[in-house]
Amino acid sequence: MHMKKVSVAALLLTALFAGVVMAQRRVGGVRMKSETFDRDPQWDGHNNRPSDRNDQPVQVRQDFGFSGTSHAGGDRGEIGGFIQAAGEPAFYGKVIEPKTLKDPIRASGTFTIADGDTQLLLGFFNAETTNEWRTPNTVSIRINGRGDHFYAYVEYCTSKWRAGGDTQPFAFMKKSGDGKDPTGLPSGGNKYQWSLTYNPTANNGNGSVTAIIGDYTAVGDLDPRHKRDGAIFNRFGLMNVMKSAGDGTEIYLDNLTINGEKETFDRDPKWDQKNNRRTYQTNNVRPRFDFGYSPTNFAGGKGKGELGGQIFRGDIRYPDSMAYYADEIGPLTLDKPFAASGKVVMLRGVTDSTTMFGFFNAEQSMRTNPSQNDAVPESMMGINIEGPSSEGFLFYPVYRTEGGAGRPAPRSPEIPYIFPDAEVREWKFLYNPAAAGGKGRISISLDGRVTSLDLMEGEKSSGTRFDRFGIITPWIDGAGQTVYFDDLTYTVSQ
Repeated sequence: MHMKKVSVAALLLTALFAGVVMAQRRVGGVRMKSETFDRDPQWDGHNNRPSDRNDQPVQVRQDFGFSGTSHAGGDRGEIGGFIQAAGEPAFYGKVIEPKTLKDPIRASGTFTIADGDTQLLLGFFNAETTNEWRTPNTVSIRINGRGDHFYAYVEYCTSKWRAGGDTQPFAFMKKSGDGKDPTGLPSGGNKYQWSLTYNPTANNGNGSVTAIIGDYTAVGDLDPRHKRDGAIFNRFGLMNVMKSAGDGTEIYLDNLTINGEKETFDRDPKWDQKNNRRTYQTNNVRPRFDFGYSPTNFAGGKGKGELGGQIFRGDIRYPDSMAYYADEIGPLTLDKPFAASGKVVMLRGVTDSTTMFGFFNAEQSMRTNPSQNDAVPESMMGINIEGPSSEGFLFYPVYRTEGGAGRPAPRSPEIPYIFPDAEVREWKFLYNPAAAGGKGRISISLDGRVTSLDLMEGEKSSGTRFDRFGIITPWIDGAGQTVYFDDLTYTVSQ
């Protein structure tokens, strides 16, 4: 069956949150719709598919590995080459005995980087979990080439996609003339001694990462929760930053010592490799929106067909940089309850990305304005999938009334986590206007884990109206996710 419309009383609304939200038992006239996407529902779409403006594939060139050259300061023979930032993983790494966050690890050597722009990782990683950035199971130095100089960052990411390190460019980099902004270190073939060390007993036993380049040192202490997440490292080497297609440049390494073993590169070491000698076209280009109805079945619905795809953050300053795909509903108001439920799966998530899903207003939520102060669209209520990177990816309630400020849920231990691990999860959403002393409350659950968000005093009477249900991009731009939804049930009228 393609679509099914049923009238429900309060019992169905509360059944979505059985045993959790029981205040609303009688809600007359509420109508729900079920959508299984076994065929294209022909929902309303705005900029959600590639246009002539942004449907321009980008060429990616990865050309790194063993090289018979001597750029990095040793005898002939080294590793390196041209590395380009891209959504698709590429690495060249030595297979090492697996290490965890309970083990010390260390690498050192020399490197040189050419002028140009790039983003790459130098360090320890796991060959089975290279899918996005921040990359799980990594301890690394991130190098960002910027023309005739480069910045570097010490960073780590656990098995649960929770990341940390030093968020300033090595915080120790050279200062500009006024002593404020870092200017980076010269690239252009300059040679640098470097080392990367993880000490599991430092930082009161929570672990700490220390990176050195030349005369500069940076330290990234692990959050105790991150140490408990754990991580497994089975490779050391070079890897591209996996965001979306970007620029690239050359880097070379030599005179390496990895966990006490020296690498001279007087011959090809035949390290493990993936996509490191490849030139191809990619459509993973920011912000190429590509979401809506899909004939796939990632979200585990009853049959083929679902909602989702490649979802970048939007930018409310530019009409072509906002997008949505949604069913026409309502209008719904904050005076009466409404609800939704379904399945969700996250295949890929990048730092500084968001998937926003729920009830919104097609006009007010897309109103172009110069504001970059609030990521939440006006007249929106639903669910966010996003960071911060120190937490990985959270699944939490969010709303903004007409003319009000965005209100994501405050950070709390109750907020559910969602991982880009292709696991299908069940979710539920309920807005209850009688809760929180009559102010109104949003409650959501993910696989039974529940969190809620109360409306501010007086916001229920703001006159906010919702006339769409689906995916909408945030107002502040950023990176992308790949997320799918299926087997949806949602309120269409009150």
